[in-house]
Parts: sequence; C-alpha cells; structure tokens
Amino acid sequence: MAEQDDGAGFLRSFGRQVKLLREREGLTRAELGARLGYGEDQIASVELGRRIPRPELIEKADQALGAGGVLTAMQDEVARARYPAFFRDAAKLEAEAVELHVYDALVVNGLLQTDEYARAVFSMMRPPLDDDVIEQRVTARLARQSLFARRPAPIMSFVIDESVLRRPIGGMDVLRGQLEQILMVGQQRNVEVQVMPLHRVQNAGLAGPFTLIETRDGRRIAYVEVQNVSHVHTERHLVRGLEVKYGILRAQALTPHESLGFVERLLGEL
Repeated sequence: MAEQDDGAGFLRSFGRQVKLLREREGLTRAELGARLGYGEDQIASVELGRRIPRPELIEKADQALGAGGVLTAMQDEVARARYPAFFRDAAKLEAEAVELHVYDALVVNGLLQTDEYARAVFSMMRPPLDDDVIEQRVTARLARQSLFARRPAPIMSFVIDESVLRRPIGGMDVLRGQLEQILMVGQQRNVEVQVMPLHRVQNAGLAGPFTLIETRDGRRIAYVEVQNVSHVHTERHLVRGLEVKYGILRAQALTPHESLGFVERLLGEL
C-alpha cells in the first residue's frame, strides 16, 4: 500500500548498505551486534529495513565497519523516513519550534499520546497497516515528545474538543492512561491545555484541527491535515486567518485551570 511504502524503500536501501559493509568486513550479524552492543535480531531488522536504527547505532556501525561517514551521512534521512511522507515537513518544523499551538477535534494530538493510545490509533487505520509499520509509527510518534524536554523549552498550547477526551480509543484503560498523561503534561509551566466543552453554543473550530508553528528564525507557519493529506501554509494571510481562529478558540474554551479540573472529573467518571 502506498502509505506503508513511505520511507520503506529508503530504509531497505540503508539496510542493504549496512549488510554490504558488514560482509566486506567478514562479520556475521551476531559479531557486528556484539561490537555495537546490540542483539543479532536488531541488526537483522536494520538490514532488512524493518527497524529504524537509532543515531547512536548508525554512528557506531559507521566506525565499526570502516564506512568513512557513508552511514552517518544518511542519518538525517533515516530519521525522516520514520514518518509518513505527508508528515515529514511538519515533523522537521515541529522539532525547530519555539512556539507550538494546536487545536484537536478528532483524536488526542500525537505530542500528548501515550504508547497505548498511539498504538490503538494506528491499529485502527484502514486500509490496515502492517505490524512493522505500526511499530515504526508508534516509535516515531513518541520520539516527537522529546520536544517537551528541550531547553530552552518551547511555548506550547493545546485546545482539545471535549469529544476527543470522551472517545474511548483502545478501551477505557487506555483512555484513563491518556487522560492522566494530559494532566501531567498540562502541569508543565511552558504548556497550557484547554478543553472546548460540547455545550458551547459557539465553536470557531468546526472546520477541523490545525497546528500553528513559530520557528527559531521567526517564521510563522500553519499545518493542516485530513485523511493523510497535509499542507504546510506559509502564506501570511492564510496563517493569520488561522491565528485569529485559534485566539477565538482559546477565548471560547475553558481556562487552563478549569480544563485540568475538567479532565480530573472525567477521570473520576471512568
């Protein structure tokens, strides 16, 4: 399937390169794994393009195999390959953000998702994704959350429709863990979480979810995605329109303090 092939071809090519270099050195997978501190199965998965290697594995393999920088030169592309094609540009911008503001009306944003919630979301994709692809997508999604630990910390806000917080994706236990995660993240000083109640008469977000990004170099960008079709808007009049809409959404939603209390009450109902 086309979506499952996004980045898979590059990962297979990278894996073949590792295999050729390993065989040139006369090493088995087990021997290379021992040198790098990884298991034979992990080396096999990398060579077959089933696993996205971590940067430290790539750096160690480049040195151990005498690759002369060939493998490390592909490190950025390997990192990009873990995302589906429609999200790669947005992922790069997100990683560079000094401000990030998100409106979600369908599912909890990937930056807030737990492992179990993310796995449930990807498992529900139709046409279905292969198990290996689901593992890659979950790993990539959780890796994005390193943004919360970055210093200086970016300013982030999330406006979440109440329906998202009540939708039991993956079951009630998964939902409970997800609500706890939102509470934990919402207590960080650089993060504000707001809930848009279902009973609000006015809701400026009926056209769907979107993300606003400001990068280190002062660029202000909007990202919109629907049905795995995405667009990164840089035109100032389009970005300004979504900025205005987001400001109205924040005014219509519960305050951050009220919102965390709301999530706590939802947890009490489960």
